[in-house]
Formats: sequence, C-alpha cells, structure tokens
Amino acid sequence: MMFPSWRDWVFSAKAFLASMMALYIALWFDLPRPYWAMAAVYVVANPLAGATSSKGLYRALGTIIGASAAVFFVPLFVNAPELLALVVALWTGCLLYISMLDRTPRSYVFMLAGYSLPLIALPTVGTPELIFDTAVARTEEIIIGITCATLVGLLIFPSSVGTVLGGRITDWLDDAADWANEILRGEGAIPATPARRQKLAADIAGLDLIISQLSFDAGTRDVTRHARELRGRLMMLLPLFSSLADRLHALKSGDRPLPAKLGALLHEVADWLQSPDAASADAPQRFARTIEELKSADRSENWDHLILSSALARLLEIINLWHDCLALREQIARGQYSGRWRPTFRHRQVVGRTRYYDYAMMLFSSGSVVVATLVASLIWIETGWQSGAGFVMMTAVACSFFAAMDQPAPFIFKMFLWCGVSLIAAFVYQFAILPAISGYEMLVLVFAPSFLLIGLLIPRPQFNMLAMLLTVNTASFVAMQNRLTVDFASFANEAIAAMAGIAFALIWTQVARPFGAEIAARRLVRAGWSDLAETAAGLRRSDHEKLAGRMLDRMGQLVPRLAALEDRYLSEIDGFAEVRLGFNIVAIQRARRHLDGEGQSSVNAVLSGIADLFRQRVVRREAVAPDARLQERIDQALSLPGLQQTMQGRSILDALVGLRRALFPYAPSPKPMDGDIVKTSSPQMLMAAE
Repeated sequence: MMFPSWRDWVFSAKAFLASMMALYIALWFDLPRPYWAMAAVYVVANPLAGATSSKGLYRALGTIIGASAAVFFVPLFVNAPELLALVVALWTGCLLYISMLDRTPRSYVFMLAGYSLPLIALPTVGTPELIFDTAVARTEEIIIGITCATLVGLLIFPSSVGTVLGGRITDWLDDAADWANEILRGEGAIPATPARRQKLAADIAGLDLIISQLSFDAGTRDVTRHARELRGRLMMLLPLFSSLADRLHALKSGDRPLPAKLGALLHEVADWLQSPDAASADAPQRFARTIEELKSADRSENWDHLILSSALARLLEIINLWHDCLALREQIARGQYSGRWRPTFRHRQVVGRTRYYDYAMMLFSSGSVVVATLVASLIWIETGWQSGAGFVMMTAVACSFFAAMDQPAPFIFKMFLWCGVSLIAAFVYQFAILPAISGYEMLVLVFAPSFLLIGLLIPRPQFNMLAMLLTVNTASFVAMQNRLTVDFASFANEAIAAMAGIAFALIWTQVARPFGAEIAARRLVRAGWSDLAETAAGLRRSDHEKLAGRMLDRMGQLVPRLAALEDRYLSEIDGFAEVRLGFNIVAIQRARRHLDGEGQSSVNAVLSGIADLFRQRVVRREAVAPDARLQERIDQALSLPGLQQTMQGRSILDALVGLRRALFPYAPSPKPMDGDIVKTSSPQMLMAAE
C-alpha cells in the first residue's frame, strides 16, 4: 500500500479548510441545514483546480434545476401523493437517461437534477407551504460549499489540469511506442491485435474527461482546441498500427525475410519513435523520401507489391501522425496558444468524436430506477412511515449513482457498508463528542482528525467514491446546526430510513438487473456487426471519421468488459480489424460510382457478400466465418482491368487489399496475381485503406 504523498496531504488540508469555511458561513447566516454546505465541498473536491470548478458549476446548475422542479411540482400534486410519487420517479429516471447520453463531466448536471427533486421535495410534502424556502436554502447552502471549494482550489497551491493531461498523454504515447516498436522490429507483426494493445482505445476515455475540463482552468484554456486535435490523432494511430502489423505479417509469410532496405527503414523509424527529438521538423520529410524510393524501386507486378505499397502507406501515415502528436503535446505543455498550427498529417480527416450509445440498455437502466423509486414511494405512502422520505431519497440516490454500470449491485453493497460506518461516526460525534465542546474552534479541532484522514483517499481513483461517501454522509448525519439538539429517536429513525433505502436499492438491483458485463459485451459486438452490415449495404453513408469514431468508442467500451469475462469467443475479438474493415468499405462506397458497369457489378458483389456475412453474424449471434465464395469475389474484383488508371480505381484496389487481409489473413495470395497483376507503381497511390 502506498503512503500518502505530500500532495495528498495538501489536498486533504485544502478540502477540510474549504468545508470549515462553508460550514462557518452557513452557520453565520443561520441557514436551516448548514451541514449541506460542508458536504457540498467534499462532493466537488478534486485535486485539480479546473475539475473542482467544473464539477462545482455543474452541481450548482443541477441543484437549481432540481430545486425549481420541486417548487413547481409539490404544490401541484401535494394532495395526490401517488401522482406525486409517479412524477418524482419519472423525473429522476428521465434526467438520469439524459445524463447517460452525455459521457462528459457535464452529465453530472442531469443526474444531480434528477435525484435533487426527491431530496428537496419529499421531506416537505407534509408542509408544502415551506417548499420554496427549503429549495432556496438548499440552493444557497450548496452554492456556499461550491464557492468555498472553488476559491480554495484556485488560490492555495492550485494544481493545473494541463499538468495531469501532459502526464497522461506521455504515458499513452509511451505505451503506443512500445506497441509500435514490437511491430516495427518484427515481434508484433501479427494479423490479430493483442487484448493488451486494444486497451489503448479504452484509455482514451480518461483523456476525454481531462480534456473536457481544460476550459475551466485558466492556465490551459487556450490549448483546448489543440487537445481535441491530439485526441483525434491518438485514436487514428490505433487502427494504423494494427494495419501495419497485418501487412508486415503478410510480407513475412512463409518464413520469408523482409527486403533489406525495408527492414532498415522499419528499425530507423522504431528508433525515431522512442527518441527525445522525434518532434524535429525534418523527420517526416526524410522518411517520406525513403518510402518513395522503396515504392519506386519495386517494379514487380504481384500480390506482394500491393501488400508492400499498403504497408509503406500505413507507415508514412503513422510517421506523420506521430510527429503531429508530439508537436501538439509540446503546445499543450506550454499551456498557451502559439498561433496557427499546421499539421503534417493532412490528406484526410482524423477520427471524429462520434460516440456509440446502447439506447436500449440505457433505457432499461433508467427505467429500473423509475420503477424502484416509484415502488419505494408507494411503500412509504402505504405504511405512513414518518421517516419514509429518507427511505425513498436514498433509494433514488443509490440507484442513480450506479445505473450506468453493468453490475451496480456490488457498488450499492459497498455504499450500504460505508453508509453504516458513517452512521457510527456520526453517532459518536453527535452523542459523545459535540455535547462536550463549545465554540467553533473546538468544532474544527474535533472534526479535523477524521476528515483530514478520509480526505487523503479522495485523490486515489480506487478510493474516491468510498471517501466521498464517508465525508458527505458523516457530515449529513451529524447534521451540524447553530443549536445542538440531541434526539436519539430522530437520529435512529433517519438512520434506519437511510440504510433501508440503500438496502432496498440493492435488492431491487439484484432482482431487476441480475446479468453482468457479458450481455453488454455481446450487445456491443453485435452492434459492430450491424454497423458493418449497414455500411456495406450502403444504408449508412458515414465518412471515415464518424464511422471510426463510433467503432473505436464502442471498442473502448468493450475492452474493459472483456477483461472481466471468461468467454473464450469474446476474448478473441479484434476490434481494430473491424475498424479497418469499416474504413475499407467506406473507401469503396465513395469511389465505386466511377467504375464502369462490369467493375461496379464486381465491387457490388463484394459489398453484398460482406453485408450478408455480418447480417448472418447478427442473426445467429455468433462469429460466422467468411466463406470461400466471398474470397473469390474479392479476388475477382482485384483482377479488374484498369483500376490503376484512376485515383478512384487505386483507392478501390487498396481497399480490396485491406478487405482481403482483414477477412482472410491466413489465405494464400490470389492465384491470378501470382505472376501478373495490374501495375500500381504510381507514386500517387491513394492512402485510403487500412
């Protein structure tokens, strides 16, 4: 176990200082629930100043929306409790669904607005005339806590988002360079992408969260655009690495050695990728000249020539993208905009930010929260439980917090355990410590040990949720106010209601969502097959960046799930191969209209065969192997005369090579091409396929 660093201590001290400031201000203004201000600090506290500011803003907006809804709905439905329960449940679920559509920190606005309605509205149903005052007080206390957390984060030893982003980018590039080194030196030149390398797509999600917070950090606001450009290029590198590994494997099939000049070039590029001066301006031009010389030197007219041309095209794209990534990293490290940036990689768009959403699963998850909240409310109404509002509130909060996860139950169980620990701590404070002290100074002194120690866990991702639950729940259960009131019956009732609400959420989740990550993984795989079938059939005329963005985002969601599964079939999935397939299909769809009748007929047959293959996979829910007839169609299209005469024809030829390698990586070279194929030595061969 790692001991806390000095940065962890500084952060914990800052969070505690902000919480005590918020509590003092709320007590000074004699607000009804000053502990909400203290708890709000720990909800938004983050080691990064920009992240604290962004989450604070989003929490304020979410609270205001939820409070406004409470003021609107409670007077309308206070005399119809069942109808009010339905409105509260639908509001919570609908806002939760919207939050799932926005996979950025901004989603917190909608999730918080969803469960803020029951938090504010339900405790006041017995006194509806106080709903406006309660909503205003809740908003004031939350904003006080947010303001204190933001000011302390910005003024006292602020930590820049840019510093963390720079470190994450460097780590990602180091992992990518290791993969590239394996490929270029031969060890990783294989058709299938190893699972540990596919994980690089999932790691981009962490970068997305940090990039979304750059605009909230004064020191990095100017480089937000560069960071987004960098993100697109990092994603573009991944299928290119996979494609290059496949082409080099094809060139080495049958234990053949690579041409000496190509081998020397690959080793030189590998050294360059790991060198500290890789961002030098002349490297891409130097490598481009060498690549062009290799293309011109190979005048053969066979299948190996097509593979070599494709490998060299991918290699040049990787070099240009890598140079751009390093240049952008330097811009971000400086933290300021330094004028117009001219990329080296310019021949096509990089991967877009298009995301994939499993709408059915999202609807099911949010729907289960709606039903759980409604059932909990009806239990409260039927039993007439005096503290039933707390029961419904905690049910809604527990279900909402973990609704986006494949298996929420284990996390809700941890919430149940740590909520119990918070109740024990609050009991000790309220009935043993606080009655024995007087004065604000002593209050700070007795709070310091526990909150400072728990605060040390917040910067650690594996303990972040645990620490937040402990701090927020302890502050809330202590219920610190200007005048200390010790009422064991009230404390016990509220504690039982809270624990019962979380327990109900746990039981409900286990019943309503007994499945785990496997069903989500299988749905992601089938969605990819459906995407490819529709693209091949011409139903989706997506461009490169949108299709790649959607497929890579889906793969980023799939890879973490695969690590938790023992399914042999799922563990063998190569997401990058499907991305390459999508790129090649799009390239053919774009260029096929320029072919003559015979050419169009042959290419259409290839696309039709691919569409049928992936439709079969969707229907049969298994990876149906491509048959020999599809391979024959591709080989026939490769033999079409005249493809080399036009740019569109060369694009189709290159894409057909990519399709054949992705679908039949271990098949022998096309027989008609063993001795004679169309000439493709043009230096303008389009780099469109993968």
